[in-house]
Amino acid sequence: MLPLFLIVVVDLIGFGIIIPLLPFYGEHFQADPATVGLLMATYSLTQFASAPFWGRLSDRIGRRPVLLSSMAGAVVAYLWLGLADELWMLFAARALGGLMAGNIAAAFAYAADISTKEDRAKAMGIVGAAFGIGFVLGPAIGGILAGPDPLSADYRSPSFAAAGLSALALILGFFRLPESLSTEIRAEMAAMPRRDRWANFMEALKNPAIGRLMLVGFLATFVFAALETVFAMWSWRTLGWGPEQNGWVFAYVGLISAIVQGGLISRLSKRFGEAVLLRQGALALAAGICAIPFSQNAWQLLAVLAVASYGFSVINPALNSLISLAVPEREQGGVMGVNRSVMTLSRIAGPAWAGLVFSMMGRDWPFIGGAVIMLVVFVLAWATIKGPAVSDETEQRN
Repeated sequence: MLPLFLIVVVDLIGFGIIIPLLPFYGEHFQADPATVGLLMATYSLTQFASAPFWGRLSDRIGRRPVLLSSMAGAVVAYLWLGLADELWMLFAARALGGLMAGNIAAAFAYAADISTKEDRAKAMGIVGAAFGIGFVLGPAIGGILAGPDPLSADYRSPSFAAAGLSALALILGFFRLPESLSTEIRAEMAAMPRRDRWANFMEALKNPAIGRLMLVGFLATFVFAALETVFAMWSWRTLGWGPEQNGWVFAYVGLISAIVQGGLISRLSKRFGEAVLLRQGALALAAGICAIPFSQNAWQLLAVLAVASYGFSVINPALNSLISLAVPEREQGGVMGVNRSVMTLSRIAGPAWAGLVFSMMGRDWPFIGGAVIMLVVFVLAWATIKGPAVSDETEQRN
């Protein structure tokens, strides 16, 4: 688990460097909030197209080559981002990055390969903690490199730093990451007929429990992606915060995520169960984002962001654990690829929706609307997800 953890941390630091800066980078090229929302959605749009392919490919040829290939693609995408001198180049670089983003689904499938059913939630939490650590160090580094003023910010250096970190992750993976999927399973999957992404999607949804879990995950990710998209623009207009201040805020949110997913999720899941954590997380995320527009100073804002971050941090590993337990071992990569596809679909819709609402209704409305959606998620989780999503049939196949 340690090599995977280190590789994901390094790779996600590079990813985290870019996220809080991208809205300012778009506005640097005269993009309005609605266009910024589309820019933020572009990565997820192309990732949506490629995620099922990468997941199924990892079943056929193994997790390691998929992880290495996607990290090499990330290096090229970040270099292009740093060299951008027009808005279309930002869109193109983010589109390439999304196409090569097979590492996320492969990392979760790798964690599922090397963990037992009893430790599945813990393993998913460790990978999630690596994401959290990446979002602690990445935004802070990006903010420092860019500077506090959007009007004079350095956007090239953070992009080149992200490229360097992805290259380091690629080197670590090449020398330290063994294959997790047995030769027998890879041979069996390679002999199976090819299916397109919609066939994979429909196959996964034949299990009703998976369909319900993916709907809950879609809505929760939709809301959090909307928050990530508009927060920097909201804080600049409301508090005068630029890239550096927003970098520290995103680092703070990432720290909370790392603590929850790396240190608390195993104990929380054993005490409450994943179904309860879903409902708990939905309420916390709803309360936190609803309170953002009413925060009158930095301390109040940090407090409500902590609540929102906790909510999303418990939702993710609980969902991944339930989904992985609901399918047999030989389908882990494919179903995880479909799940990432659903989550990235929400990261297309969420930013686009948030940018449009920000432009048309005002800076506070994406947060208020997101809180209403999370209340719907709470009701849905309460009504349909009573306990573990593992069926007797799945237990027998496993």
